[in-house]
Amino acid sequence: MAIPSKRNGPGVKAEARPGASSQQAPITSAQIDAKIQSLGGWRAGTLAEIRRLIHEAVPEIEEDCKWIKPTNPLGVPTWSRAGIVCTGEAYKQVVKLTFARGASLDDPRHLFNSSLEGSTRRAIDLREGESLDAGAFKDLIQAAVAQNQRSGTR
Repeated sequence: MAIPSKRNGPGVKAEARPGASSQQAPITSAQIDAKIQSLGGWRAGTLAEIRRLIHEAVPEIEEDCKWIKPTNPLGVPTWSRAGIVCTGEAYKQVVKLTFARGASLDDPRHLFNSSLEGSTRRAIDLREGESLDAGAFKDLIQAAVAQNQRSGTR
């Protein structure tokens, strides 16, 4: 399966690992490539497709991996523009897309199906075989970026 890549393209952010020395390589979207490849199967395909849709929706979006730790050495794929837009995590039964400010976004197509009780975040859980309305998802990504830009915080 070919996995889409945005290696060091426009809008791709490279950040040093927190607490890392200047001798260590910066985190780039190559780490998201590695994360996707490490998953294999339907979860890899789903996360790769989500990544492609995010870049279609907001070509200048920044991507990196955050929350790197020994139990998760590849970290969590994160997409940002004027603040975190969403993260993409893969669990055994679900690929979870968590929107940092999802509770403040309109969701007329009801894509959010998880973390609905939270006052800030909202999530979309995708299970094997489920599809995502690409147009509605891209609209949600664009709305999240607009919300971040309105708030003016990073």
